[in-house]
Amino acid sequence: MASDLTPRTQGTGPRGAAAGARTAAAGQASAWPAAAGPRDPDARPRSRRQWRQRLEIAFFVTPALVLFAVFVVVPIVQAGRYSLFKWNGLGPMDDFVGFQNYANALGDAIFQRAVTNNLLIAVLSIAIQLPIGLGIALLLNRNFAGRTAMRVIVFVPYVIAEVVAGVVWFLLLQPNGPLDAFLDTIGLGFIKQVWLGDPSFAFWTVMGVLTWKYVGLAIVLLLAGLQGVPEELNEAAQIDGASWWQVQRKITIPLLGPTIRTWVFLSMIGSLQLFDMVWILTKGGPANATVTMATYLINQGTERSQYGYASAVAVILFAISFILAILYQTFVQRGDASDTKIVRRRKVSR
Repeated sequence: MASDLTPRTQGTGPRGAAAGARTAAAGQASAWPAAAGPRDPDARPRSRRQWRQRLEIAFFVTPALVLFAVFVVVPIVQAGRYSLFKWNGLGPMDDFVGFQNYANALGDAIFQRAVTNNLLIAVLSIAIQLPIGLGIALLLNRNFAGRTAMRVIVFVPYVIAEVVAGVVWFLLLQPNGPLDAFLDTIGLGFIKQVWLGDPSFAFWTVMGVLTWKYVGLAIVLLLAGLQGVPEELNEAAQIDGASWWQVQRKITIPLLGPTIRTWVFLSMIGSLQLFDMVWILTKGGPANATVTMATYLINQGTERSQYGYASAVAVILFAISFILAILYQTFVQRGDASDTKIVRRRKVSR
């Protein structure tokens, strides 16, 4: 535009030439911003806002990352380092054995039994606690007098500390203890056993205590999931003539799928890391009938002073838990994550 006006404002002679030069310079100066494009008035505030958000994220996340590195990453790295030595916990680590500790652990029959017990506990926990927890949750989801008190009662075992619960059950299950006396009172004395001393019954006794202790978590999680099931669906099914069991089987339980899969994941990881209850009740005995990977490594480390070997067992336990967790998240809970993303996108689009 400036170049089009220049010939009409330009005169003749020196004055006209100077005026023409000033007009051309003004035209060039006014043309540069137009060539660079229009400026966004919100660009600088937006950039400041983004930097402030990044600083806020760094401020709140950095302490958590530091704690995670100090208490999780560093111990894992140190355990991996210890596992390469034959070390009794005292003095310098100068007896490098490479992966011999791993080979010894994987070839040990007691460790193999510990792995089997952990996997068996994980499977039995899901197979026993899930039906019990689901049935009680469906019952407690109905309106009846004393429902709140019942919810509290079923959750009490879970909030009791493992040490306290373990000691209580250890005393109850002693030969001629309170449990045997109760069985005699109700006429079932013929089923008395040496509950924690007989290898044939010790594992199943521990399994019963674990079910009593942790079924409350399943009930609470499933009750929370039931609150998200739309009541309109149940009412519509009932109007169409569906029975209570059909409503639960066709509508309620399928909608509880994400909650059930989350609980299964927590139960599986907890079963692999099981230590305190078993240690208090049996210490892995009798005759290694209840040994788990955690009790095995503690026994090898603290009581036999084989810290290098125990570190190798700890690394194997970590690897098994990590691999199972990754596989479960990838193949079982991947659909739940994609469903959550779709719901979020729909909310954002609204």
